[in-house]
Amino acid sequence: MASFAVALMAGFTGLSLTNGLSTYSYTQRKIAISFASIALGGGIWSMHFVAMLGLQLPFVFYYDAAVTLTSALVAILVVGTALLILHFGKRTRAKLLLAGVIVGVGIGAMHYIGMAALELCRAVYTPLGIGISIVASCVLSVIAFGIAYGRRNRRNILLGTVVFGFAVCGVHFVAIAGTNFVQMLVPSQVGPMIGNETLAIGVVLTSFALCGAFLLSTTTFLPSENVAVAEPVEAQQVEEVATPTPIATRQIPYEQEGRTQFIDASNVAAIRAEGHYTYIYTKSGQFFCAWSIADATKRLANSNFIKTHRSYLVNPAMVTGFERLKDTGVCYFNLPELPKVPVSRSQLKPVRDVLGV
Repeated sequence: MASFAVALMAGFTGLSLTNGLSTYSYTQRKIAISFASIALGGGIWSMHFVAMLGLQLPFVFYYDAAVTLTSALVAILVVGTALLILHFGKRTRAKLLLAGVIVGVGIGAMHYIGMAALELCRAVYTPLGIGISIVASCVLSVIAFGIAYGRRNRRNILLGTVVFGFAVCGVHFVAIAGTNFVQMLVPSQVGPMIGNETLAIGVVLTSFALCGAFLLSTTTFLPSENVAVAEPVEAQQVEEVATPTPIATRQIPYEQEGRTQFIDASNVAAIRAEGHYTYIYTKSGQFFCAWSIADATKRLANSNFIKTHRSYLVNPAMVTGFERLKDTGVCYFNLPELPKVPVSRSQLKPVRDVLGV
């Protein structure tokens, strides 16, 4: 139970840290991916050794410190590779599949490298056990990434977290179920040996850090103004019924709580392309919209929205700052989900003209 909880916290922290990275600069994206990799990879490692602390054998065994550390680094590097694939360049189904397989293989590699750290004890595997654990890991990891990155909303991140937790735990316990342990009289250590007591201290410290990161992630993940904004949105819907202005030019549909709702375009700060769909950003958070960026551009042609980038439409009335970066620029917003939006070279002059800078 403890190991599954660690896997869930790691999955949530890593997947939520990477949410909305397309609005960040390359440097900020790399930093966020680094932290997410440590959270996911370190969580895989912590989950494995939390579970190993519960392993009861009829003889004393230890762990090789060097091999144990290697297993943690492998997990972090493999997850980091998958996240780099997903967050640099256009995200496609093939990339999601590749990233899921890489993480699945990485989880298996971490497990078996961690098992190789056993001293005075040798793990004996069966081909069937290895095959089932690796296949299960890859399939569940692909499903987890497919859900979490299919539509980048809160519900899918939570569902992806649960599937990721099952992927990590599934590999460990399926693999352990197909493993026998043989006592060895002579150690084959590479580095110093550590016992369960020392390992427990290390696992507690890493799990404590992971819990801290998990709690910090929840503060930015949960919506902060849902109640305050819900009533004005419904009031706007009633007002729109009485006006002859076409709804398509005044209201924008979005998905929330399993139904399509509408919000007045004047309350939307920006619209961001995400594949064939878009996300809209308001003071209450980020919401999924079934429009493509081309549809949004066409339907809002008579509104005040301006195109700052091929992937962004921006409401100038909600821009709180502007910064020119040589031949490009950045529009700033006072929104937790959308701190800034890039301005491309081709759109720099029109955007500056509208903003009056």
